This record gives sequence, C-alpha cells and structure tokens, in this order.
Amino acid sequence: MTLFVIIIILSLVFDFVNGFHDAANSIATIVSTRVLTPFQAVLWAASFNFIAFFVAKYIIGGFGIAQTVAKSVLEEFVTLPIILSGLIAAIIWNLLTWILGIPSSSSHTLIGGFTGASICGAGFQSIHAGVIIKIISFIVLAPLIGMIISFVITVGVLWISQKTNTKKTKNIFKKLQLLSSGLFSLGHGLNDSQKIIGIIATAMIAIKQINSVQSVPDWVPLACFISIGLGTMMGGWRIVKTMGTKITKVTALEGVCAETAGALTLFITEILKIPVSTTHTITGAIMGVGTVKRLSAVRWNVTINLLWAWILTIPTSALLASIVYLLIQLFGIV
Repeated sequence: MTLFVIIIILSLVFDFVNGFHDAANSIATIVSTRVLTPFQAVLWAASFNFIAFFVAKYIIGGFGIAQTVAKSVLEEFVTLPIILSGLIAAIIWNLLTWILGIPSSSSHTLIGGFTGASICGAGFQSIHAGVIIKIISFIVLAPLIGMIISFVITVGVLWISQKTNTKKTKNIFKKLQLLSSGLFSLGHGLNDSQKIIGIIATAMIAIKQINSVQSVPDWVPLACFISIGLGTMMGGWRIVKTMGTKITKVTALEGVCAETAGALTLFITEILKIPVSTTHTITGAIMGVGTVKRLSAVRWNVTINLLWAWILTIPTSALLASIVYLLIQLFGIV
C-alpha cells in the first residue's frame, strides 16, 4: 500500500509538472501578442484546465483517453514497480526539457516511460503494439492536422477580414484570443489530465482495487485536473519564448487561428480517444499560420530541432525508465 501511495503522489507531481511544462502551449501566443500579461494568462489557462473535468465528466461522459493509456501495457504484466519506474523517468525528462526550454511532449514522455519499464520488466510481449503504433503515428499526424486546419482557418479569416478596418480588426481579434486560448486550454486539460488518470487507474487495477478504468473513483480525475491546473499557474516562461516568438512571429489574428486550430485538433483526438501531444499540436498550428504568409516566415531550423526532440522523447524516456526499473530491482527499493 505504501508503494501505491507513492505512485499516487508521483502521478500528481507529474501532472503538476505537465501543467507548468505545457502552460506555454496555450498562452504563448496570447502573451507574445500582449493580450494578457504572463500572470493573467496562466490564471486564464489554469481555469480552463480545471473546467475540462466537468466537460469530460458530465458532457462527454467518460475518460476515453485514460482507457487508451491504460491499455498501452497489457493488464497481466502491469506491476507497481513498472508504473513507478515509468513515472520517475517521465518526471526527470519533463524537468530536463523544461530547464532546456525544449517544448517536448509530456504525453509521449509518460507513454515512453510506462512502456519502457514494462519491456524491461516483462519483455516486448507486455505491450499492446496496436495501441502504441496508434499513439506513435500521431506524433506526425497531430501537428500535421493542426497545421492544415490552421492554414485553412487563417486563409478564410484573412479573406473575410480583407475589406474591414485594420485597427478595428486587430482589436476584435485581441478579444477573440481570450476565447481561442481558453478553448485550447480546455483541450489541454481534457487530453493531458486523462493520461495520469489512466496511470493511476492502472495501478488501482494492479492491486485489485477496481476492475476497469470506467470504475475509477471520482477523486482520481478531480485530483488530476486540479494538479494540472495548479501546474499551469506556475507557468513555463522558457518554453513560452520558444513557442511564442522563435517559430514564427504571431499577431493577434494569427494567434486566434493557431489556437482555434489547436483546440479543434485536440477535440478531434478526444473523440478518437487518442492521447496526443498538445505541444506538437500547437506547434503545427503555429507553423500553419506562418506558411500562409510565406514559407520563409517559419524558422525551419527551430522546427527541425523541435522535431528531433519529439522523435527522441519516447525512446529516451523508455531508456530512462528501464534504468530506473533496473536500479529499483538491483537495490530492492520496493
């Protein structure tokens, strides 16, 4: 039971870290366009992170992404040491990328850690290949979908607003950015909090407290949504700088288009029950906005560096989790 409590605490710590690590995703453009101050922006984003709990619970009626995460490792192979190792590795990688200002994926860090520890402890037969392939495929698909939707929305908005007063249009889109960033924060909460719900539910299934993710008690999702909201309030200013200024310079109009496209992408993946990276999604959306102006408006050298970080996240966190698992077994920590 002590190990289970430690896993609960570390899960919520990861959710908290996820919040401030990914805070930049939903507030980078709204801060860079000076619609809100950084402090106001994180409060705004955190509020929608928490509102996402009520949307998932009472509107959507379940936590489909949590079920997908739980299924990434076959139930009969899951043990508490495997879950613990995956969480520790995921927290280490998240903190490291945050310190370096690299907008990597908290989602894929968690999946990589969980599956890496499982492979180390029980072999490749312990993972659900179909689920893992689906998750990995969206490393490419999520930013691509975000980019395409963003491009289409931006072209449409520019066409509609081409005959309007420039100053008036600018003020309108500054106000609309409040809505678009709120929607993206809602999608962030819906997607990212559920990943930890899936991990905690898996631990509860392993010790026979519950039979399935659907029967997880309400305190679990509530604690997860609160944790990510509190983490978001801590902010992630290093990554804000990368997301808001280094990929391409973003105006209020473009910020609305990028955030709306990112939110729509997250809502689509919520329906499909696929855990995706909010980081990848908004990065693709910002790139889509940039390409409308011209291809050279996107700083592709920065994008290539981000792509390498995305590719390396799952294998690196899996390797870290394997090392942590071996150390736990070697020293008999648990």
